[in-house]
Amino acid sequence: MRRTVMFNLFRRSGHASLEWVEVDIHSHLLPGIDDGAPNVSVSLLLLKKLLSLGLKSFILTPHIYDEVFPNTKETIDYAHERFYAEMERAGLADIYTHSSAEYMLGEKFEALLEEQCLRPFPTNHLLVEMPWSAEPIALEQIVSRIIANGYIPIIAHPERYNFYSSQTRKYHELKEMGCLLQLNLLSPIGYYGKQVTITTQYLINKNMYDFLGTDLHHHQQLTKIISYVKSGRAYKELGHLSIKNAELL
Repeated sequence: MRRTVMFNLFRRSGHASLEWVEVDIHSHLLPGIDDGAPNVSVSLLLLKKLLSLGLKSFILTPHIYDEVFPNTKETIDYAHERFYAEMERAGLADIYTHSSAEYMLGEKFEALLEEQCLRPFPTNHLLVEMPWSAEPIALEQIVSRIIANGYIPIIAHPERYNFYSSQTRKYHELKEMGCLLQLNLLSPIGYYGKQVTITTQYLINKNMYDFLGTDLHHHQQLTKIISYVKSGRAYKELGHLSIKNAELL
């Protein structure tokens, strides 16, 4: 009985939803251009489920990663047009979506930065990620160039870079450089492994996160997200953070 009462309390208060987040700033919903949704039908299904959790707006962030996912303005715009057409058919034309990207830091990114060919958020923030193997060479200089060009770097899922896990000072250095940090919604619950969960808790305890994103790719992740949110755990564990997602539109 007590468990039922608590669940109903979470439901009534909105704590069993993502209404408090409002905007998902990191997802792979655009169809067929990276390792996210393979087609528009799946894109629409994922979107509807996220809407049912209380999210209201979406910044779409397909990978731009050298030869692995060599997306361009044209490929992203085309995928977004197809997605929006499907949204219209489903009666969801009023849902705000903005197509940006998740940039892998490296030579390709630096060339795009030099050529001013980037797709920032409406607020000129840029979502960037690092290779899983090691910190990019001359990271501080890259960040300085990003800022000098008028952008604000957001480091995607910093808790997942295990090369930082034994040197937590690095996270503080990222903040000192001018980077903001985005937490993946599934990181606190062990989806990416025990070490990621430990690092996530460290960053939560230090109140170092600025943004929260689903980083949603597929239905398996969606199932975990729904369970985490509907149980009330997501709000209980993360609702106290100074999340500023709604400021990015």
